[in-house]
Amino acid sequence: MPSPVPSSLPHRVPDLGAMVLLLAVARHGSLGRAARDVGISQPAASGRIRSMERQLGVALLDRSPRGSRLTDAGALVTDWARRVVEAAEAFDAGAQALRDRRDSRLRVAASMTIAEYLLPGWLIALRAERPGTAVSLLAGNSAAVALRLLAGEADLGFVEGLSIPEGLDGTVIAHDRLVVVVAPSHPWARRGRLSPRELAQEPLILREHGSGTRQVLDAALASHGGLARPLLELSSTTAVKGAAESGAGPCVLSELALGEELSARRLVKVPVEGVRLRRQLRAVWPAGHRPTGPARDLLSLTAREPDGA
Repeated sequence: MPSPVPSSLPHRVPDLGAMVLLLAVARHGSLGRAARDVGISQPAASGRIRSMERQLGVALLDRSPRGSRLTDAGALVTDWARRVVEAAEAFDAGAQALRDRRDSRLRVAASMTIAEYLLPGWLIALRAERPGTAVSLLAGNSAAVALRLLAGEADLGFVEGLSIPEGLDGTVIAHDRLVVVVAPSHPWARRGRLSPRELAQEPLILREHGSGTRQVLDAALASHGGLARPLLELSSTTAVKGAAESGAGPCVLSELALGEELSARRLVKVPVEGVRLRRQLRAVWPAGHRPTGPARDLLSLTAREPDGA
């Protein structure tokens, strides 16, 4: 049967730094040279060896003007220390191998708006810092991102919406506005302003349930009668924009996604008074597991992004 695992180290076992110092003394035959080798002063090295001797209850060195020589007990302790230090070095090498394996890839899951309009810049910056890390990106709605993280299929996620999905921790990285847009030929293009009830009663081209855009819009219009039955439900921002540009009807999308269409006047913004169409963009990860390695570095890059508020 395997030996029981102790709950703590025996109190007479010296720390690893003291063992490394003892090995240096054995190697150099001099406490002064050993101190320089491990990067401490000679008085500090002498104090550490004396502390080690008191802890073990035996003399380890015979000190003389010509140098320091191991006692018989010191030679035996040095042999034991060498095995401990070699085991520690093997442990450290194994831990480094695990970190290297972790750092060789990064799996990111992101909602559509963030995946299309923010992540490309972040990933280019990450590649400059970590050229050896292979990145895979899974794009979907915010609900799908949460499921991938909880299933262990992604290391870091990005979502839009009103709150952090259950089972995840996160931090706000930016703010975003939703805007109502129509084709220039639509009657609303000539309207100065809409009321929330008018927006709620109009059949819209919408993202699917589970998207952050739909979640915010549902909440914003709940007190105004709720959304009318959608004209179309589409699973991508590009498809929603295309349908709106064709004149099919109004849509509500992130301002981040509409820069080109608005500047070219392929779509026209329609202001809505008395309703808050603003949302938070978040980085998220499984609860209790703060990002490490490349995921931590990517998270730090998002903090440099100007706030879209």
